[in-house]
Amino acid sequence: MHHVIMVEPHPDMTLTIRFADGATKRFDMRPFIGDGISAALMDWNYFKQVAIEGGGGIAWPNGYDFCPEFLRDSVEEIHSTSFATPA
Repeated sequence: MHHVIMVEPHPDMTLTIRFADGATKRFDMRPFIGDGISAALMDWNYFKQVAIEGGGGIAWPNGYDFCPEFLRDSVEEIHSTSFATPA
């Protein structure tokens, strides 16, 4: 089973997610934000409240969540060379 160990929200409604196995992924949340329970995520102040939940996935306070298997297997991996190096 996969486990998220770090999640970082970005203002463009993407998340950087790191897994226990070392994989790092960028998850574009825009296609998953719309009506119903996900509508709250359109507000940046709410979006950035994302946290790692007990099962190793990610969730927001209203219960909107993604399981770690979906995140690990379905989201595009980014490589450490993709990160900007601070000057």
